[in-house]
Amino acid sequence: MKDRIALLVSALWWGSLTTIGFLVVPMLFAHLGNPALAGSLAGRLFSAQSWVSLACGLVLLAYFRSKIQTRVDAPSRISIAWVVVALLLALLQEYAVAPRILARENLRLWHSLGSAMYLGQWLSAGVLLWRLGRREG
Repeated sequence: MKDRIALLVSALWWGSLTTIGFLVVPMLFAHLGNPALAGSLAGRLFSAQSWVSLACGLVLLAYFRSKIQTRVDAPSRISIAWVVVALLLALLQEYAVAPRILARENLRLWHSLGSAMYLGQWLSAGVLLWRLGRREG
């Protein structure tokens, strides 16, 4: 049962990153016609996504902790590392990059860095989902 919940949480995490980053935000910029308004809404969505990421990551870390008997096996250790990487990227994006984008500090640099971090988080969550799905099968 716990394995299925972890797989579901991982799918929610990766799916929400995919939906927000690759569908909703591009549609905002394509259809709103006002880049400032689209950027403001995108920032709010990315902030909400950071909280979803934090919740999913903490649930998954609790899941892996519950599986520990005496020693952590190598596949669990690798999966934990993917969760931690994705969480760090989400937190850095929310608390280090987003404030600089909002302040319009060197916008090109910080937007590129934030996009790279989002992509890294998406890839990390995707690898984790793949690994958890493989374990189920």
